[in-house]
Amino acid sequence: MAGAGFDPNKTRIQQDTLASFLRMPVSEDLSTVPGIGAKNKEILGSGDDKVLTVHQLLGKFLSFKGPDVTPTEHCDAFYHWLAAKGVNSHRNNIVLAVAEKVEVFIPGVYDAAAYEP
Repeated sequence: MAGAGFDPNKTRIQQDTLASFLRMPVSEDLSTVPGIGAKNKEILGSGDDKVLTVHQLLGKFLSFKGPDVTPTEHCDAFYHWLAAKGVNSHRNNIVLAVAEKVEVFIPGVYDAAAYEP
């Protein structure tokens, strides 16, 4: 896809906020995901491809993981889907939070080392 993709170095998630999100059980409430406030929750819940719960958001993220898709390509695809959906703020935060959450129960989906200089 065209344009810059996911960059975890552009996130503004506080480490304690991310750690708390990673420790908590998956909630239905999208606003529990760092980066999803009222506006992004509204955007995600609109259109033909509605995402109304964290479970659905995790599923959407996983839908981009296909054969031979690297962790960076996977995160980029989710980032671009969020952009196409109309999520214009906190995309990097959302991708990082979701990727890290999924990495907890499906190791190998996200590779933080791939983004190190």
